[in-house]
Amino acid sequence: MFWLILCSFLLPFILASLFRKNLFLGEPVIDPSSFLVIRLGWSGYLFYLFYLLIIILILMNLEKILRGTTGLHRQAIKYLIFGLGSILAIRFYTGSSYLLFKSYNLAHESINAGGLIVGGLLIIPSFRRMKILDIDIYLSPSFLYGSFTILIAGIYLLCVGVIVQLIGSFSIGGSIYFKVFLVFLAFIGLCILLFSDRIRVKTKQFISLHLRRPHYDYRKVWEGFTQTTASLINVKALCNAIAKFISETFEVMSVTVWLYDEAKDRLRLGGSTAFFRKEGEILKTFSSQGIKELISGIKEQDRPVDIKGKNLEWLKNLKESYPKFFESMKIRWLTPLKSGKSFIGFITLDERISKVPFSIEDFNLLKTISDQSARSLLSLQLFEEFEQVKEMEAFQTMSSFVVHDLKNLASTLSLTVMNLPIHFDNPEFRKDALEVISNSVEKIKKMCNELSLLSQKFELRPLRIDLNKLIEEALSSLNGVGALNKDLHPLPELNLDPEQIKKVITNLILNSKEATTGHEPIEIQTGQAGDWIFLLVKDYGCGMSEDFIENSLFRPFKTTKKHGMGIGLFHSKRIVEAHGGRIEVESQEGKGSTFRVMLPVKMER
Repeated sequence: MFWLILCSFLLPFILASLFRKNLFLGEPVIDPSSFLVIRLGWSGYLFYLFYLLIIILILMNLEKILRGTTGLHRQAIKYLIFGLGSILAIRFYTGSSYLLFKSYNLAHESINAGGLIVGGLLIIPSFRRMKILDIDIYLSPSFLYGSFTILIAGIYLLCVGVIVQLIGSFSIGGSIYFKVFLVFLAFIGLCILLFSDRIRVKTKQFISLHLRRPHYDYRKVWEGFTQTTASLINVKALCNAIAKFISETFEVMSVTVWLYDEAKDRLRLGGSTAFFRKEGEILKTFSSQGIKELISGIKEQDRPVDIKGKNLEWLKNLKESYPKFFESMKIRWLTPLKSGKSFIGFITLDERISKVPFSIEDFNLLKTISDQSARSLLSLQLFEEFEQVKEMEAFQTMSSFVVHDLKNLASTLSLTVMNLPIHFDNPEFRKDALEVISNSVEKIKKMCNELSLLSQKFELRPLRIDLNKLIEEALSSLNGVGALNKDLHPLPELNLDPEQIKKVITNLILNSKEATTGHEPIEIQTGQAGDWIFLLVKDYGCGMSEDFIENSLFRPFKTTKKHGMGIGLFHSKRIVEAHGGRIEVESQEGKGSTFRVMLPVKMER
């Protein structure tokens, strides 16, 4: 096959180059259709014979390629095969007619041209599907701006020429002097158009967005920004990360993020790559009125502001009033931090290290980063405010519990103290008074111990121990717990912290006891289910509602008991989870509750 293909391509070349005098015979003639016809010589006849052989070989390979493809690959190349095949089929038809009539007819070239157009139209969809036509062509900025200016000038003068021609056609002011004056006005208008700052900026923006090759790989920039800021949950850390990212992206040494505190109407230093002093020391050259003017001016801006180039009245006044501030702060650019209607602050940037001015593309990227930074900062500020509200709510809830219990203790102690002078000589009264005082002290100690659990950071000290043994030890320390039904199955030893797990057992049993009237037994069961060891504590007491289980259970200061803070279950859950386990709950109001502690057989050390 290789030699056949080589000969098919090589022999026509030899015939056309070495025997070109024998390609055609005689002089060309005009046929009845007015087309040029010339007879083929022996080398011309052989040339078209090999020409048809090449077409057949190519068509066979195209068919083989199409049959060998499936799915999306076939969809991509199908129209390419059809397009090439149609071009070759037309060529085969015209070539075979040359051999049939032993003459070359120029009329057939129009048929070849039609086939080429149809084939090209079929090939274009394949190029689009294979993305062959996705080619980015970028020209130099100087060429783009020059070409764009020439284009505008050409369009403008063309319009003027059309107007002048229309005036001449309709004999409107046909004087040559009027036409010259009109051209002069056109020239003045063109100059105004080319030197317009607004049009120049719009032109640069259009070229930067649509014609110039991007300087930045925006996907990488955005991924970098997201990775840098996504995991930060502290405003100070986020501001420092934003300042550092902008500094590295735009090659600017000094970048500072300023946050606006609306409640106090003042600026706060968020983060900086150049300043590490407090905002009071940095802003000492700036008066409070100057700060208000600066904030008021930046609020009105939607894009980065060039300190040296932007002709804004408020900025001009500030630079004249506080020249040292802008010099000492190394401010060349200001970009607002705005999210919707919320003004978060602003970012200041110094000159680039290379002294290269910011381009339209730089400004667009800086604005995008600033807008995203503003949204991130606003979300973080709202989150911190929400956390503060939650902390205040927790403090108020804790205060109400503590104050309520202390108030009851204070009332009891106050009544005892009031009666003490009257019944001091009564031994029975003194005994009861000491008992009241002792009980009150114990209750205060218990309250302190429960509250200390909230902030306690425990460290597990696991030992190889039997869970059933811990249950027996916990029960022995509880006197008068009531009726118990124990069903403790043999268990393998686990890696457990004995003291912490006993706290869990004790808390679950005491909770069950308090939930019952005292007559119903409490069931305690242990066993193994696959890779888990379970401890089940079940009571037939008051139970809990589904709403309480879903929204309040295991949360501090949420409890169904008359006397309690809801801290015990919260702490028990933390202990079990620290062992790699979990607590499962089933409960119905009026029927009782079941707490199931699940502990892994193999706990990671």
